[in-house]
Amino acid sequence: MTAVTSTLSDNQRAVLALWYEVNASLSAYHKLIVSFDDAQLAWRAGVEAWRQLGIHHTHLKRHEQPEQTVANIDKIQQAVTEGRYGLLFADDSDYPAPLLEIYDPPPLLFYRGNSARLHQAQIAIVGSRKPTAHAQKITFDMAQYLAQAGYIITSGLAMGVDKRAHLGALAQADADYQGRTVGVMGTGIDVNYPNHRDQLFSQIIDQGGCIISELLPHTQPHKHTFPRRNRLVAGLSLATIVTEATIQSGSLITARLTSEQGKQVFAIPSHIDNSNAEGCHHLIREGATLIYHPQQVLDDVSSQLGYEHYTHTSSSHTEISSNPSDLSQRSHPLEVASGSAVETDESPSSNVKTPRRAIAVPEHLKSVYNQLDWHGQDLDALLVAIELAPPQLIGQLMELELMGVISVQGGRYLRV
Repeated sequence: MTAVTSTLSDNQRAVLALWYEVNASLSAYHKLIVSFDDAQLAWRAGVEAWRQLGIHHTHLKRHEQPEQTVANIDKIQQAVTEGRYGLLFADDSDYPAPLLEIYDPPPLLFYRGNSARLHQAQIAIVGSRKPTAHAQKITFDMAQYLAQAGYIITSGLAMGVDKRAHLGALAQADADYQGRTVGVMGTGIDVNYPNHRDQLFSQIIDQGGCIISELLPHTQPHKHTFPRRNRLVAGLSLATIVTEATIQSGSLITARLTSEQGKQVFAIPSHIDNSNAEGCHHLIREGATLIYHPQQVLDDVSSQLGYEHYTHTSSSHTEISSNPSDLSQRSHPLEVASGSAVETDESPSSNVKTPRRAIAVPEHLKSVYNQLDWHGQDLDALLVAIELAPPQLIGQLMELELMGVISVQGGRYLRV
């Protein structure tokens, strides 16, 4: 875990006190801050002053028991001191700047792991809790690709697509690109929900990722806590990708919030009879950007940020890097400050390293290579599409595979 605040200031204790007494109610908290213009003044105010503001009676009851509030603050202080989790306050320089620009930023965040991840450029990947096997693979591969390109993959730690997104981001052979994921919890920072999530939590933290929650410790899951989580997923990220989702999926909430924040939504299409993808098709119909390869996300996001990046293939799609790790040089991690990207020592600049030598696909293999895509095609489909005899086609596919520009997975040939 990165460095944490060992001792809370008086103002931080007041913020915590208010957050505890309003039970993490954003509307009540902001009403108090706006009315009193100061957390300490708001906490010292009497119950009657709170009542006149229309604060809920359950919050008033907590405000009448300051000794209980102090006891809870002391418990949090002890946990922070012991390193069980850390705290970031909205007026801290370490607080993630993108969240300050959303409509209702949380006044504080609890976190575990490497909080530096919160300041790097993030792309959200969300979707169904029960995705098809194809969607699971697409999600994993896309997260791995984008993480290796330098982005942090952000998701909601749920089963299905969320989990595959986190695992894809963690599946990096290069130590410099491990742990490039942020998980946003819909529970308290110390609650493992569902129960078997503790293994995923540990893996994220151990590999250098970060897990955050705006909710108080011990907060259990509730139907209202997950939409709150979704707004943070959207708020932290430059864009959101929905890989597969039903029409009722909470992922559509994340997509809507992303759009409302003026950011781009990407959706992956599927067969029209795949009910599990109706949400994606709905998003595309409503204006989301259809994608079928993660490079398209990199192209769009990087153009929005206003910097040049190295693409996975040339414009003619006939050149491929000789080393998959070169992806890290094509789209570089960015530090995010005040909602905009700024250069770091990893960002593109005048002295950026040139990409490693690319391999040109030989002329006699271009027709076969250009026929392949990221999703993969089996041999029968390729024989129909390409007028080659089976032995000749198989020979060319073997050449491409030996060059390292395609792979075979489950009997399907696809680009890498």
